[in-house]
Amino acid sequence: MLTIADVAKSYGTRELFSDVSLFVARTDRLGLVGPNGAGKSTLFNLILGKESPDNGVIEWERGADFGFLPQESAPVGDETVIAIATDGQKLDFDGDDDDDYDIDWTLEPRARKILAGLGFKDADMDLPAKSFSGGWIMRAHLARLLVSEPTLLLLDEPTNHLDLEALLWFQDYLTRYPGGLVVISHDRAFLNALCNGILELRGATLHKYTGNYDDYLEQKEARHEQLLAVYKNQQREIAHQQKFVDRFGAKASMATRAKSKEKHIARLKEEAVESPEMELKRINFRFPQPPRSGLKVIELEHVEQAYGDHVVYQDLNFTAERGEKIVLVGPNGAGKSTLLKILGDVIPIRGGERELGSNVYPGYFAQNRADNLKLDETVLANVMELRTAENDLTEQQARAILGAFLFRKDDVFKKVSVLSGGEKSRLALARLLVDPPNLLLMDEPTTHLDIQSIDALISALKAFAGTFIFISHDVYFIRQLAETVLHVHGGRLTRYAGDYDYYLEKSQATGEREALTAGFTAARPDQAKSAAKTNAKPDRDAAKNRDAEIRKLRSSVGDLEQKVVDLEAKQGELTAELEDPGTYEEAGKAQHLNRELTAVTDQLTAANREWEAAAERLVELEKA
Repeated sequence: MLTIADVAKSYGTRELFSDVSLFVARTDRLGLVGPNGAGKSTLFNLILGKESPDNGVIEWERGADFGFLPQESAPVGDETVIAIATDGQKLDFDGDDDDDYDIDWTLEPRARKILAGLGFKDADMDLPAKSFSGGWIMRAHLARLLVSEPTLLLLDEPTNHLDLEALLWFQDYLTRYPGGLVVISHDRAFLNALCNGILELRGATLHKYTGNYDDYLEQKEARHEQLLAVYKNQQREIAHQQKFVDRFGAKASMATRAKSKEKHIARLKEEAVESPEMELKRINFRFPQPPRSGLKVIELEHVEQAYGDHVVYQDLNFTAERGEKIVLVGPNGAGKSTLLKILGDVIPIRGGERELGSNVYPGYFAQNRADNLKLDETVLANVMELRTAENDLTEQQARAILGAFLFRKDDVFKKVSVLSGGEKSRLALARLLVDPPNLLLMDEPTTHLDIQSIDALISALKAFAGTFIFISHDVYFIRQLAETVLHVHGGRLTRYAGDYDYYLEKSQATGEREALTAGFTAARPDQAKSAAKTNAKPDRDAAKNRDAEIRKLRSSVGDLEQKVVDLEAKQGELTAELEDPGTYEEAGKAQHLNRELTAVTDQLTAANREWEAAAERLVELEKA
């Protein structure tokens, strides 16, 4: 469907891609990962034709269409939400084909159902889209893509603007999506649920792994160990040859041999793999342990809050104790962010009491990072402004803190207005380290952070001794940290004294999500029409078709079994060669074997998956 061959792209002296090649099939579900700045969005721009490669070719299969969702912004005019969701669809009712008429007639109901799944209320759908925030406009454009069902979806951080419930609906929907998918995402659980392949941009090269994100981590670790063995043997050989040159290079009688050795060393260095230990820089920090608070950290009593005539809370009561790690969940608009702002004293309350416990210092991390940042000031100035008589922050200390968040050297003099979303998130986190709170309130802290940075944040928060209350749509992040779940709905709070899985079990939230999508298929209209005609055929024809499919599957299962056996044998041969010390005596041989072993392993994984699918289908048909 999509072929990328030997593509290269540079900006000035910075090389983003070198000889990148990839084939995307119609059944591929690929996650594109890599650290911020690696070039993921640029690769999308090349695929979309918004930019041109310096070298190489990008070609689409004839008839293939695609839909693209950008990360940050999408166009909006005077149209309504439902108009965006149905934009560009077939609405010609003048044709003679009754089936086409029926399909078109279902378009708007389909669009409304998808919009509802993404969090829109019925009354919202006929309102002008520009009356909504940017995040909601992005949801409307996401609905447009799902309604149109292109052959390939290209999604750049599609979950950033979704709350947890909308994300889970969207994830469930994509599992049944009939086309291909390439998605940039930093949400590990999302990638695990959807992907059958992971593309990693690293060191100007695109590496492909089979399976979901967890499979990718396992394969990457295995590949790392293999490359490390090759690298160590290469460096050992280079050092051995260099020792000869250093010892005998100055002797006239050995000059010729020493010169030959130098040439050999140069060739070895040219062929040598890079050290797999040389990882890209990662965010690295720990929250300084804050002062110990009293047992009762914060209490809300009979709190009332409203926006105009819209009452969010009435007679709200809540208490948090020292050391609790609480996640707020619930539908969009339920008041989760409002509750967090009330706890952080970011917004005033209309009535009731907000009372802090003894020795409690709250810190609020806004969903919109710019809310707590001065955009016209430098990165360094945004940290230095937190200097007080108590912390006596020096510029050297501020730069050390910023260095832990990858702001090095002249980076600290950048204006905040030019920073990326990920850089703003890192700066907001750095500010928390200057004067650490013991009541930490965070609204979507993982937005714009890459997976390595999310892992670093999880590690820091696990060691955090204070009280932590947060909102997140990242299921992996929630599962790693939440010890209590607070469900917010209809102005009421329901506490579940357990982790996220305990909450799912007790609230039957999974069943509710299934009910939301029950009876709604993601099949294309023409597929639905074809299925209806097939179901109308006589039982006799259906039986004949089933018998033919069984015969075909039996043959296919046998062929796949032999393919698996052959690949396993080849894998064993290659592994044995790599374990043989003699392999590394021949320059370049181990590197070649490693590449071959990786390819065979990928083929074996794919063959096993294909065999399992065929065998399961065969069992189903034979039982029918």
